[in-house]
Amino acid sequence: MLRRTIVLSALLAGLATLGAEAAVPPAGDGAAVPAAAPTARGLQLAQYGDVEVYYDEFGRRVIIDAYTGEVIAVERPRRGERRQRRDEMRARRDARRGEQERYYLDDPEDMRRLREQKLRDAGIVARPPVDRYEDYSRQGLPGGIDRYPEAPRGRAMPIEPAPDVIAREPAPGPIERAPLDSPQARPESPSVAELPSATAPTIIEGAIDPSLKLGAREDVAALQILLDRRGASPGVIDGRFGSNVDKAIVAYRSITRENLKSTDAEGIKKALAESGGDPFVNYTITAADASGPFVASVPADYGAKAKLDKLSYTSVSEMLAERFHMDEAYLKALNPNANFGRVGTIIRVANIGKPATGAVARIVADKGRKQVFAYDDDNRLVVSYPATIGSTDTPSPTGTHLVSRVVLDPDYTYNPNVNFKQGDNDKILTIPPGPNGPVGSVWIALDKPTYGVHGTPDPSKIGKTESHGCVRLTNWDAQELAKMVKAGVPVEFVD
Repeated sequence: MLRRTIVLSALLAGLATLGAEAAVPPAGDGAAVPAAAPTARGLQLAQYGDVEVYYDEFGRRVIIDAYTGEVIAVERPRRGERRQRRDEMRARRDARRGEQERYYLDDPEDMRRLREQKLRDAGIVARPPVDRYEDYSRQGLPGGIDRYPEAPRGRAMPIEPAPDVIAREPAPGPIERAPLDSPQARPESPSVAELPSATAPTIIEGAIDPSLKLGAREDVAALQILLDRRGASPGVIDGRFGSNVDKAIVAYRSITRENLKSTDAEGIKKALAESGGDPFVNYTITAADASGPFVASVPADYGAKAKLDKLSYTSVSEMLAERFHMDEAYLKALNPNANFGRVGTIIRVANIGKPATGAVARIVADKGRKQVFAYDDDNRLVVSYPATIGSTDTPSPTGTHLVSRVVLDPDYTYNPNVNFKQGDNDKILTIPPGPNGPVGSVWIALDKPTYGVHGTPDPSKIGKTESHGCVRLTNWDAQELAKMVKAGVPVEFVD
């Protein structure tokens, strides 16, 4: 009865024990196990063959009936036995895993080695502890020398002589101030460096030029120059893509019958070489350029404009920008260190080529496209220009009208009773001529009173703003068109 009670108690305790690990009897198979004396913790067994002894994962000894498989008893490890058993289990695990390194979180030395191993696996050279640094302070300098040699004494560095300053002699006699539209002020071909026609032009593809803050690119400017040379005006040459460039590419295809693409760098290089060479050339500022005449500023009020003698350019840079069809800010960005007011200064400008020639038989002013097209007698497109055509408040004419006259460098009659009203000016005013006048440097009058095709003092705004009903072009485009039209040429306004 006592045996059955003990067996049942041990069975209940063994149900909570999982993963018990078989252990070899201490004396080996067949060795006698001495009978243990009855104690508070142990049991007295009759024969060793009746039981098997196992150790679970917690280091406890589990006694099992060899015949029935029932758990007879579970004993807690004695003092020191737990550590011994844990060491044995570690040894067996290490043996199964070969020579794999093991680290334990409760061992500071293991944790240090674990961190170093992870750094080595990641390719990082760990900094050694302070006590591992070698003291190089007493080992001498590289090469076995005791100290670096002293700096040489008594030998002075050579001093280069100051550069010679060449004083420019003033030009003999008084400086003549010629009108800007005279041949002296506007030479037919500027003084530029000779370029070999056989070589391909120099274009920096995708390069950002000095006007980076403007978002300008030299390859885009080269494309604009090509379009300008072939009569498909992009407006101002500023090195930036936009609607004016897109429209000019379409017009270029109609004029040349060539399928030009803005992404075809080689095709653009070839077309530039065939039409005039490099897109940019050097230009030397002359005495006529620097002499003007110029005005300090151009007032916005028409009453103040009427008091001036001429609405001239305000600076050499503005004048040269228009001469070479460039945006003034872009011209300055290409030549950041140039003194435009000094005679002899060499600057980099657009190589625009010669203006278009021929007779224009009819003109179309397309309000929707904001573009002007000029055709010859065979109905072939000769030139195209970006344009500002009317506005909602002051719309442009409709239908077809005829050119009545062409005036270069015109004055402008302001009549608030017929035209728009500007500011507080309620009287008729005569505003003097000049490129900065309200109609720029050209007036192509139509048979409809107060309407015409003209230039502008703000070329960079063409195609992007509104007008007072007329057709507004850049000054250079208006000048080119004025030389190809005559009285009686029809101008058709389309939507």
